[in-house]
Amino acid sequence: MQRLLQSLLVCLIVAAPIGAAAQQFTTMKGHGGPVMGLDVNQSTGQVATASFDNSVGLWQNRAARWLEGHDAAVNTVLFLGPDRAASAGDDFAVILWDLASGAASRLTGHKGKVVALAQSPDGAVLASASWDGSIGLWSLVAPDRAPRFLTGHEAGVNAVAFSHDGTQLYSASADGTIRVWDIADGSSRILTNQGFGVNCILLGPDGAWLAYGAVDGVTRVIDAENGDQLADFSLERRPILSMDHHPATHQLAVGDGHGYIMIIDTARWQIARDFRAMRRGPVWALAFSTDGQTVLAGGLEDVAYSWPVSLLDEFDPAGGAERSFLRDPDEMPNGERQFMRKCSICHALTPPPSRKAGPSLYNVFGRQAGTLPGYRYSETLAGSDIIWTDKTIDALFDSGPDHYIPGSKMPMQRITAPNDRQDLIAYLRRATAPKQEN
Repeated sequence: MQRLLQSLLVCLIVAAPIGAAAQQFTTMKGHGGPVMGLDVNQSTGQVATASFDNSVGLWQNRAARWLEGHDAAVNTVLFLGPDRAASAGDDFAVILWDLASGAASRLTGHKGKVVALAQSPDGAVLASASWDGSIGLWSLVAPDRAPRFLTGHEAGVNAVAFSHDGTQLYSASADGTIRVWDIADGSSRILTNQGFGVNCILLGPDGAWLAYGAVDGVTRVIDAENGDQLADFSLERRPILSMDHHPATHQLAVGDGHGYIMIIDTARWQIARDFRAMRRGPVWALAFSTDGQTVLAGGLEDVAYSWPVSLLDEFDPAGGAERSFLRDPDEMPNGERQFMRKCSICHALTPPPSRKAGPSLYNVFGRQAGTLPGYRYSETLAGSDIIWTDKTIDALFDSGPDHYIPGSKMPMQRITAPNDRQDLIAYLRRATAPKQEN
């Protein structure tokens, strides 16, 4: 009975405040796609979420306020103080947000998706990690100043962290290395070579240790100066995708691809809890509440969750409610299956408005591309003369959006079999048709 009541809280409690008194399983619902990033404002306790739906959500008092400005999925969000934040995404951009007015300042220069951000201890510099292999250094006191870019990794950069005196920067890369950079002259050295891609790093509060998680499931703590191993918490789960640390309570949270959150006691270097958080992994985003009593997580579902740390062992995994893009494809007719695989995570079939990354497909047949009111189209698609018909939808998936409409925000994907394309079109004809009123 206790587990049943706790499971029901998932559906009944929406976006409860995350503070010292939070002692229940809470959910933050409203995004139109997976939750890729999380942060908690240490000054106000406000929660920010970054989503595949191209938006940032600001959560407080059971409601979300949406920051819209990215042209693709938002991978990470970071509070820069009580009234500022930064976000970054698949559109290669970093955006600075004035939280009072919602005004946005767009920082450009990267040539690949931006997946992580870090602020220097003095608050003056923002570092960005990009899959173009570079690290961007942006002035927060003079945003118009040209950025610096640090290069040296041989693959995409996944994470960055400043040293406590701000003179050095740690970076982790898909090339398997963690580097230490001298901010003044841009030189770097390899701290450790993991061999497999390193997804996340976290520097301890005294700067003596650095924790990292890798593609092969390795979770290690090393000396931040010489790279010597201090502890190993690797389990039979991979990849490691997210980390957060709460210094006052000595808790290090680690999220992986199987939906687990491991809580490590950094005072004793022991695993304190190991919790199956998500019924359907992965755990892409993690953050502690300001008091460390609550841990928040985001992943494949369009919901962010939080749990009281002290009660983690008493909860069943989250994600029991069925999401359309998570349904078993073997249970669907072929046309619906093609839609779920290729379209459903970005597009709704219901009338607008929609919080998904792409425009609603409701009544799409006969519509001119780039004309649905309220959706921010790319310049390429907004100026297109394409009319969506059986023929143009077939051509779109035959050659792929990147060839059919070069420069659009639609992802690179094809449906090569003609019968699969025809089944998809037939399904869309039925599913997007305007509903007859009684």
